[in-house]
Amino acid sequence: MGRFHESLGSLQEVRESGRTKDLAWRRSQLRGLLRLLTEKEDDIFGVLHDDLGKHRAESYRDEAQAPLVSFPATALVVPEPLGVVLIFSCWNLPLGLALEPLSGALAAGNAVVVKPSELAPYTAAFLAANIPRYLDPRAVKVVLGGPEVGEQLMELRWDKVLFTGSARVGRTILTKAAKHLTPVVLELGSKCPCIVDQLYSKRDRQIAVNRMAGAKWSVCAGQACAAIDYILVEEKFAPILIGLLKSTVKRFTTTPECMARILNAKHFQRLSNFLVDDKVAASVVHGGSVNPKTLTIEPTILLNPPLHSDIMTEEIFGPLLPIITVKKIEDSIKFVNSMPKPLAIYAFTKNEKLKHQIIDETSSGSVTFNDAIVQYAVEGLPFGGVGESGFGQYHGKYTFELFSHKKAVFKRSFLIEFMFRYPPWDDTKTEMLRRVYNTNYILLLLGLLGLRR
Repeated sequence: MGRFHESLGSLQEVRESGRTKDLAWRRSQLRGLLRLLTEKEDDIFGVLHDDLGKHRAESYRDEAQAPLVSFPATALVVPEPLGVVLIFSCWNLPLGLALEPLSGALAAGNAVVVKPSELAPYTAAFLAANIPRYLDPRAVKVVLGGPEVGEQLMELRWDKVLFTGSARVGRTILTKAAKHLTPVVLELGSKCPCIVDQLYSKRDRQIAVNRMAGAKWSVCAGQACAAIDYILVEEKFAPILIGLLKSTVKRFTTTPECMARILNAKHFQRLSNFLVDDKVAASVVHGGSVNPKTLTIEPTILLNPPLHSDIMTEEIFGPLLPIITVKKIEDSIKFVNSMPKPLAIYAFTKNEKLKHQIIDETSSGSVTFNDAIVQYAVEGLPFGGVGESGFGQYHGKYTFELFSHKKAVFKRSFLIEFMFRYPPWDDTKTEMLRRVYNTNYILLLLGLLGLRR
C-alpha cells in the first residue's frame, strides 16, 4: 500500500508542475508510442504469439487501425435514448434543477422519473400536480418523499441517474448505483473561489463589487452550489474591496425581502456554528447578526478567518463571505490548487496574463472572468463539476448528449473483398496489412495487382 501511495504522490507532483499540460510534451509522448510500436515490432509479435498464439499477420490486423480494409463503407453515429432515467433535483433551485434536465432527457427520447427535494415541499407538490397534466403521465412520473424514498428508488435498475445535491448524499447514490452498474451524473457543491485583482478604475471596481455581491447574497442567500464561497485579494487592495462590499450590500438589502431566508433550522444552525469559533467571530468585519425566529442571517464579511476553521474547510452555502489576503495576486492560484477542485472559479481582473494563468494552471468545472454565476444561464456552455465537485455536464445540447447513447453504426457493401485479411497467414499478407496500416495505397495497389515494388 505504501509503495502505491508513493507512486500516486509522485504522479500528482508531476501533474501539479504543469508538465503534462504542455503541448510539446503531449506530442513527444505520442511520438514515443509510435517509436515503441516501430522499434519493438518484433518483440510485440513475439509476446502476442507467446500469450495468445497469434500469427504476425493476425496481430497486425487486430492490433492496428486499417481503414482501407473496410472500403467501401460508411460510418455514422446515431444518438439513441438510454431508456428510463432518474433525476434527483435539489431544494435551492427546485424548479429549474428539475425541469432543465427533464427537458434534455425527454428530447433524447427517454422515459423519466423526477424525485424533487422534500426540503422544498411546495415546489415538489406543484411539480407532482402539474407535470402529469402537461406531459405524458405514462412516460414521465414525479415521485414525492424523503430520503427513504430516494433509497428505495436507488434499489431499482435505471439506465442513468442524475443527482444534484451534497457530496455526502452523492456518495450514497454512487454506492447504490454500483449494484446495477448504473451510470451516474453528480452535480455537487464546492468552495468556489473568487480572485479579485486590483482594479484601478472606480467604475470597474463598483461593477465588480455589484456582481460579487449579487452572486453571493442575491442568489438564494448564498445557498447555491455555484455561489462565491470566499474571496482572494492582495493585502493592499483588501480595505478598498471591503469598503465597497459593505456599502453595496447595504444598498442591495434595504428590505428583508431583498434576500432569501435560510432553508430550515438545521441549515440555520449549521451556518451559525461557523461563527461560534472565537477566532472566526473575531474576523467578522461586517454583519454577523442571526435571527433563529425568521431563519435569517445578515450578510457577513470576514477577513482572514483561520484557514483550518470549519468556515474555510467546508462549503459555506450561505450568506457568510470570508476574504483571504495574499501578498501577490498570483499567489491565489497556489491557494486555489491547495483545495479540492471547485465547481467554478471566478476572477475579476483586466490582466490577460493572469487570466491565462488561471485557465492553464487551475482545474475547475468552469472559469468566469469579471462576473459570477451567470455562466449557469449560458445555454451554449456545459455546466458541471470536476473531481469532488462532481462529474458529468448538462445544459442545452449537453443535456441531450448526457441522456443519449452515441451508437456507432458501420455499413459495408459486398462490392470489394480483401482476402489478405483472412488466414492462412503468410509474409505476403503481413506486408499487405502493413501497407494498409501505413496508408501506402500505391504499394497496396501494386500488391493487389501482383506487382512488386
